[in-house]
Amino acid sequence: MRRIGVWVLALLAGVGCRYEPREEPSGEALYARHCAACHGASGRGDGPVAPALRRAPTDLTSFARRHGGRFDAALMAAVIDGRSPVSEHGTRDMPIWGVVFEDAIASEPHAGYRAIERAQELTKYIATLQAE
Repeated sequence: MRRIGVWVLALLAGVGCRYEPREEPSGEALYARHCAACHGASGRGDGPVAPALRRAPTDLTSFARRHGGRFDAALMAAVIDGRSPVSEHGTRDMPIWGVVFEDAIASEPHAGYRAIERAQELTKYIATLQAE
């Protein structure tokens, strides 16, 4: 009888504590969905929406070159997240993606943390677009 009780408790504990991993979008998928319209598929600032903007989108392929030849991932992630002003970015014409990402998953666990992860995934992808 005691053995059955232990099995029942183990089964109930397992049901209540199940971990269900979530598939997060890749940096490339996030870029295609949120960035390419303005910055272009290759990151050069030539997306289909670019001509309609007051200020031309940044050429992301030259980000490292503009920062001393080094891709500053922390700065890029901060610009993407956008919740803290970044003086290097100038005026804020770009959406505050950190808020957009968090709002999109607000009802899910750890939305704020996952929004930051999305900015980091985008940063990793943008690093691959850098011109030699």
